[in-house]
Amino acid sequence: MKIRPLNDRILVQRLEQEEKTSGGIIIPDSAKEKPAEGKIAAIGKGKLDDTGKRVAMEVKVGDRVLFSKYGGTDVKLDGEDYLIMREDDILGIVE
Repeated sequence: MKIRPLNDRILVQRLEQEEKTSGGIIIPDSAKEKPAEGKIAAIGKGKLDDTGKRVAMEVKVGDRVLFSKYGGTDVKLDGEDYLIMREDDILGIVE
């Protein structure tokens, strides 16, 4: 299944969190927090400004990003978990 986000929306795939702590303790699934880091899988064309012109997106497909913990909507595509969120929910790009 293919999906193309509209306007300033972004499709993000969460990156998996480490299974162990730095001290070697294994973290059970029930204690894990959802990671707030992901990789952009698809982007929209950008939002329209007041004059009707498209404003280009600052992120691109393949960027690793940090996003707000409770931002976005969970979506399942081809057995994979994704988030659809607005560009405003992106906190920063990991370089």
